[in-house]
This record gives sequence, C-alpha cells and structure tokens, in this order.
Amino acid sequence: MLRHSSRRLRLDQNVLAKRLVGAVTYDRIAGYFRSSLFEVAGEALAQVQGPIRIVCNSDLDPQDLITAAAAQAALRRSWCAGKPEDAPPAALPRYKALYEALTSKRIEVRVLPDTAFGLIHGKAGVVRRADGRATAFLGSVNESASAWRLNYELLWEDDAPDTVAWVQEEFDALWNDPRAIDLSVCPFIAQDVQRIAARRIIEVPQWKATADTQIAAASAAVETPVYRREQGLWPHQKYFAQLALERHRLGGARLVLADQVGLGKTVQLAMAAMLMALEDPDGGPVLVLAPKPLLQQWQGELMELLHLPSARWNGRAWVDEHALEYPSEGVRSLGKCPRRIGLVSQGLVVRGLPEALQQLLSRRYTCVIVDEAHRARRRNVPKVDASDEDVDERAEPNKLMAFLKQIGPCTKSMLLATATPVQLHPLEAWDLLDILSHGNDGVLGGWTRTSPWFRPSHCLAVANGEASVPTEVKAGWQYVRDPLPARAEGDGFDRIRRNLDADDHTWQFAPEVLDKLSPAIRRVQLQNGVLPGYGDQFNPLLRCIVRRTRGYLEATVNPATGGYFLPKVTVRLFGEDSTSALGLGGYLREAYEEAEEFSRLMQQRVRGAGFFKTLLLRRLGSSMEAGRNTVMKLLSSAPDEVTDEDDDDTDDVAQGEESPPRGSTATSDFKDFTKAEVASLQRCLALLQQGGNNDPKLDAVLGYLLGGRPDVSERWIDRGCILFSQYYDTARWVGDEMAKRPEFSGMEIGLYAGSNRSGIWSGGRFQRCDRELLKARVRAGELKLLLGTDAASEGLNLQRLGTLINIDLPWNPTRLEQRKGRIQRIGQVRSEVWVANLRYRGSVEDRVHEVLADRLESIHQLFGQIPDTLEDVWVKIALADEEEARRLIDRTAATRNPFDAKYSKVEDADWETCSLVLEPSSVNEQLSRGW
Repeated sequence: MLRHSSRRLRLDQNVLAKRLVGAVTYDRIAGYFRSSLFEVAGEALAQVQGPIRIVCNSDLDPQDLITAAAAQAALRRSWCAGKPEDAPPAALPRYKALYEALTSKRIEVRVLPDTAFGLIHGKAGVVRRADGRATAFLGSVNESASAWRLNYELLWEDDAPDTVAWVQEEFDALWNDPRAIDLSVCPFIAQDVQRIAARRIIEVPQWKATADTQIAAASAAVETPVYRREQGLWPHQKYFAQLALERHRLGGARLVLADQVGLGKTVQLAMAAMLMALEDPDGGPVLVLAPKPLLQQWQGELMELLHLPSARWNGRAWVDEHALEYPSEGVRSLGKCPRRIGLVSQGLVVRGLPEALQQLLSRRYTCVIVDEAHRARRRNVPKVDASDEDVDERAEPNKLMAFLKQIGPCTKSMLLATATPVQLHPLEAWDLLDILSHGNDGVLGGWTRTSPWFRPSHCLAVANGEASVPTEVKAGWQYVRDPLPARAEGDGFDRIRRNLDADDHTWQFAPEVLDKLSPAIRRVQLQNGVLPGYGDQFNPLLRCIVRRTRGYLEATVNPATGGYFLPKVTVRLFGEDSTSALGLGGYLREAYEEAEEFSRLMQQRVRGAGFFKTLLLRRLGSSMEAGRNTVMKLLSSAPDEVTDEDDDDTDDVAQGEESPPRGSTATSDFKDFTKAEVASLQRCLALLQQGGNNDPKLDAVLGYLLGGRPDVSERWIDRGCILFSQYYDTARWVGDEMAKRPEFSGMEIGLYAGSNRSGIWSGGRFQRCDRELLKARVRAGELKLLLGTDAASEGLNLQRLGTLINIDLPWNPTRLEQRKGRIQRIGQVRSEVWVANLRYRGSVEDRVHEVLADRLESIHQLFGQIPDTLEDVWVKIALADEEEARRLIDRTAATRNPFDAKYSKVEDADWETCSLVLEPSSVNEQLSRGW
C-alpha cells in the first residue's frame, strides 16, 4: 500500500503518468472529467493500449432520460456548463487530443445523474498492465489538470487483488447502471471539441468583411447562450436570420415572419436584429414595437439567449437589461435610449401623443421590428366576399398601421411578426406588404405605385393561383421590372441584371428598358426562364412573407440530416367531448344564472362596451372564487378596479373589443348601477356565498394531477404541469387550496403572475419571489407544478413540463394557442403533451364550445391558429345573440387563406462547426451605445 500527498510530490508526474506507462486499460470513477486532463497526462493516455473508461457526475435530471433526444440535450447543457470555449489558446492541443480520443473510442465517458447515487464524491481508479498486474487508487482527485497538478490532494494506492477487485466492482456498477449515459450519444460534444480546437476570434471590422452570410451569422451566434445554455437554433430559425442579413446587405430587409406559435419567433427576430446592428455599427438604432406585456419578455430573451443589452421604455423612463432606470426628462427622453436596441410599447403609438410620436419619427433606424404586427390593421374590415375596391374606399388604417407607414421611410430594414397575418380578409396579408413598401421600393414596386402588385385584389389573386402573370414578354415585363428580384433569387435575374449592368440596389426599370435586353436574354432568360410560373414563384407575398407551421416542419425531411426539420410533439386533448363539461349544482348554478340576468340588464342600458356588459360572466366562468371577488368589487365604491386580466399584463392595444380606459363613459356606467342591477348583484353574491368553496373545477384539477379520473391513466403531477387562468383570483385560490392538502405536502407550487404577485407555496405557506427565480427553477427541473396567469402565456419556456390544465378558457382564442405553446415548443422532451380544458356546463364557454366544436379544426387548419377576431363570438353568445355569433364563425371559416407550403421557407445551415467566433465584448460595446 502506498500513500501519496500532493504536498510531498507532484501527483501528475510521479503517480498518474508513471502508472499509465505500459497500461492496457484504465477505469476511472471521478466527480467530474475535464479536457484539461490532457495537459498533464496526454502522452501517457496515448500510450494506454486498451480502452480508457471514465464514469462521472453530471447535472442530468431523471426527466433528461425519457428519450434519446432529451439525453443529448442534457449532455450538451452539461458539457457547455464547463465553458470549454474559455480555455486559453495554449490549451487548444488538448482539445485536438480529446476529439481524436472520443471519435476513435479510445476514451469512453459515461455520466450519471445526481439522482442515481447522489453526487459522486468517491473517486477511484484501476490501472491494468499487459503482464496481468493491476493497481487501484482512492482519494480526493478528480480527472482534471487542476486536481492532478494544482490542488492539495491525498491518494491511497493498493495493488492487493481484493482491493483491485473491490474498486473494479464499484466501477462496473456505475458504468453499467442503466441511468448512465454515454457521451457518444451526443455528437455535439465531439463536434464542439473539434470546433474549439480550431477556434479563432475576430473583431467586428473583420466580421463585417465576411462576405459569406452563413459564416457571418454563425460566427456571431455560435457562442451565444442560445447555443451554450440552450439547444442552439433550429434550421428554420437560422434560415430566417440569415435571410434577414442577406436582404439587409442588399439595401434593407423587409420581411414578415408569420411562423405558428411555439416556433421561436422572438429569438429569430432578436438574432436578425443583432446581425443587422453589427452590420451597421455606425448606423441607426434598432426599435422594437411590441405589446406592453411582451416588453419584459423581449428584454429577457435578448439577454438570456443572445447576451444583447437593451432598454425598454416603461412609460416614463428607459430601463436597461439590469433593471436600472435612467433619469428622465419625460417624453423628451424617449429619443435618448441608452442602448442600441430600444423596446417601446405599441400602446404609446395608439395613444398618439404628438411629442412622443415625433421623438420616434425624428431619427433614422437600422431596423424597426414589430411584434404581433396583425394589430396594425384597417378599421372595420368588411366581409370576405366584399370587393377589394370597397375595402380601399371605406376601411381606414388604425393608428398603429398609419404610424408604421410613417416610420417605414425612416428605417433601412423592417421586420413584421405575427402568427395570424390574416384575421378576417386576405387583404390583411397584402396590407402587411403595403406597410413594408413604405421606404423600400423592393417590396411591391416604386413609390409611384404603378406596379401591378399595388393592386391588392390582383396581387392576392396571383398569390392564390386565381390569376397568372402573362407569359408574353412585353406584358410579363410589367410584373418583372418593378420590382426586379435580386440576383440571388434566381439565375434568370442574375443574367438580366448583368445584361443591364445593374446592381442589386436598383429595383425599378422602365417599360422601355425591355428593348435594351439582348434578344437571347429576352428569349431564353425572360420568356422561357422567368415568366413561366412567375406569379406562382416570385409574387411579393412569397418573396417577403416567411411562414412555417409546426405540422410542415415535423413532416418535412431535412436533407442535411435525414431527420425531420423539427421533432414531432403532438397534443392530446382532454375534456373536449360534450359530456366533459362540469356541472354546477344548487346555489352555484343559480348564481351563474343571476350573473346572466345582470348582463342582460346591462345590455338594455349600456350601448357598446361588450367588455363591461360581459365582464362578470367572463370572471365567473373562470371560477366561483373569481366571480365572488368580482361581485364584491362591483358593489364596492371602486368598481373600476375590476379589470379583464392580471393587471400587470394588459396593454393599450386590444385584440378584439377594447377595454375602455378608466374614466370613460363605459366606466362611469359601471359606477352608476340602477336599483335592479344592484339587486341582481346582491342576489348573485348571496348565492355564491351560500355555495361556498364547492367548485367542481378544483375537483377536476385534483383528478388530473393526482389520478382517479376514468380518462387519466397516469398522474399528471408526475409529468410536471402548468395550470393557467386568465385571472389572478382564480390562480391564487387554486394554489391556496392545493397547498392545504396533504397530497401536496413536501412539494413546492409556483405562481407566475404580474404586478409583482408571483411566489412559491412551500410547507403550506406562500412567499413572494421574482419571476426569474420561477423560470430558472422550472428550467432546472426543480419546480414541476406551476400556476400561471396569462402573464405566463408568453416568454416562459416550460418544455420540461409535460401537461397543461386550462382552468378557464379565455375569450380571446389566441391566448389558448399561446398557453399551449409553453409546452408544445422547441426543446420539449416528450413526443406527446397532454392538455385539459375545463368549463362549466351551460356557461358561455360551454355554449361557444358547442357552436364552434365542428368548425374550430377547419379554421385552425386555415390559419395555423385561431384568429383573435373570434373573441366577438364569445361576446355575442354571452349577450344571447347566437345567430350573429354563427355568422361571425361562418365568415371566418369562409376567409380565403393566401398561404400554403410555398411560404414554408427553410434550409439547413451548419453554424455549429464554425470556428470563427465574433468577440463578445466587442458586440456588447457596439450595442451598449445609446441613440
């Protein structure tokens, strides 16, 4: 037996290296393994004849072992957490050695989750030689350079057969444990090792000189957090960011990103913004216009995924990525953003304060990004069968749409994002292009608006295949010449532009330019090459709108990998059949009927304001507790404190029927109730109080979470669950009730809400906490039961959770899509997620479900999700106008969808192996500059 101390001798030279000389195998148990081992034992490791096997710890969660894809993702996270890219240049040779060892299988590494045996504090090894001799060692040493060379370590060595057998038995038990994951199942690690071995850092000027947009985009992205902490970017996301950079370099990117919910629009837009801002380091700022509830999400994702500094306008001052609020001079400070990227609420535009709008319109931007761009629309869009000429005459743009047309000439690039580019009429898709065309002649044509693409009905007819571009050269040239697509969009355009000696920055060519084209170009490139199928392949909608659905990406093979562009995640719905509605008994049923009576009384007295007339039914349809609190507030002296949602998450731009501002006529109507209305509210409250807490929704929630329902074969709590409600009252009540029950003792329950009301129930007590803590704990797999208001329906990545319960059904159907998108999203570890929708029998939600049940699927297939405008269906049914509700549904279902698979633009690009890396501090420096 030998005893070694690093205080007395160097363990790397005098123990490890010497024992490995002439070894045929080396089996090692280590707390962790680092590539720095090659710095101290590279030559000795290379001389080991047989396999070197290392089993070590990782931060794997049991959920990471559900599928091979989940294991790969977890290994990737664990590998990147060690920050191998931060190694000094002198360490690069060890990465080459590690790459060769891993790919040749000379070194095999397996990792165990902490939940298997706890942290691996026991460290040991067995070295065997060709002559049959073996030695074993035990001690505090991990398998890294710092452990073998720098740390104070103690090591006991023993070559006794029983000692060697004992250590070998322990190693074999860990190595062969079914929970141990082989690093080889994650090809990213070997790929990353090879990339780091060839890594070269470049500054922004060198980056700008990189002509290849793929390399430029990859070098800017490959070491951002989205690649090092998350899963990287998927092919459809890389494609859009790269396309935006290409178009920006041609004079301006003007694109609509219309991807379905859950496909990561924000990170695509943020990546594009970063690339364009770096491309123009001395250019203008980047302005992001988004609904107020999404501003913090935007700021969070910019920093969390890309390490991009930004500032958001909170209505009075700028707040940077560190939550630091800057001194303000009121609206005048709006034009003095302390960061290159500024985030502003669309509500500011809608309110139309002249000084504020002038501040935004008084500068030149590198890019303007508009999230939820379908909010920029015409007023009173007519029926689907109305002619587009009628639409043009009477449908004026709303304030947001008018502003975007004003700011268009003030920006080089503009990106519009919406999952529902068409809400009521196909014209809305053309309207988005019309917005983009202001300030850029390459979208629909020149500012004279003489291009045939400026005729909405004709442009849409060509896009739908109902009309075609003439194939006769002179007539067809009218479509091609204004705007003439860039060279990269086709060989024919490249040859035409070369024949005219015209670069890609010129979009318009006069009719007589046709005579300047050589006969060969006219005949071969124009007549035979470009014009046949031109409208089908190069109409402005197709050139400027990028729309990918989950179904398309999950069913289309990626030629680069042989797999699908996106792993399939299906949704299994519960509670959808007609018998699944929850019955209200006795007093609660009567209370709901009294709420309906109150709404009828309000309808007789108040004109318009469908929101106010139906507010009590909306909240009572969520839970009896929310209804009880609402009635009490309405009967109090401050009924205008009753809002439609979690207060912190409302915005000035309504989707559907607007919530009137406080102090409006509708609000005063709520303060001045008639005697009959007061009496109705009092009866409703008395019935709710008599009904107590016997809410069938709570029983249904417990049935799903804990099992016991006939349609539930597995406890949902074991898969992790997010429970959504539109109202804080409901979410808080359900959490309080669950926290009291013994079935949840020892389990923490999170609440994600607005207005600083988030928190965690632990040991039956509720403590407030920051929402960022909840997000981090869900991401780490530490919190598996979460309640959320619609503050959590955007910007929260819950792919570790496998189930979702909608305690209520929001009247804005887009909210349901957004909620589902929290778990049916990129990175979900399961191939199927479960969603349950709860509703009371006979409620407005139940009657809407009955009316919509046979139409929702066809409408969803038409648009990719349910349009916001169907919120009016809920209002009409609540006000007993079912006939008008059915007309609205039929009108929506009859809308022509101008989109099909042609818009699903996606190509894979290899960013992951890019050895060029844009220096991150230079990026931070560029984007930390103010306006």
